[in-house]
Amino acid sequence: MSKSDIRHELLTKLKSNNCFWSYEPSSWDRATDDQIIEKTLIHLDLPEIDQLFMLYGKQHVKRVWLDSLIPQGDYYRTLNRFFAWYYFGVKHPDSYLKAQETRYFNRLLA
Repeated sequence: MSKSDIRHELLTKLKSNNCFWSYEPSSWDRATDDQIIEKTLIHLDLPEIDQLFMLYGKQHVKRVWLDSLIPQGDYYRTLNRFFAWYYFGVKHPDSYLKAQETRYFNRLLA
């Protein structure tokens, strides 16, 4: 399966799950890579998340996760703990997440 096929498949699944409800329908196909990664991490299942890593690579997915999901703190706490442990091999997810949240907010204040 080509990268464009994977991207198209992810967009189709995101659309069918109504993940772009707040977007103008004509803009769905112009979703950025970061939007696709964020929406997939939040709304889709493990096979689709695995496709993200094939499509974008571990570093890009991790950067979007760190910048988009971790700053939301308690709202995605359980999901972030899972991602930290399962996909990124973090041995102590709770302390890692707290440190990343702090780092993110300190960057905003700098």
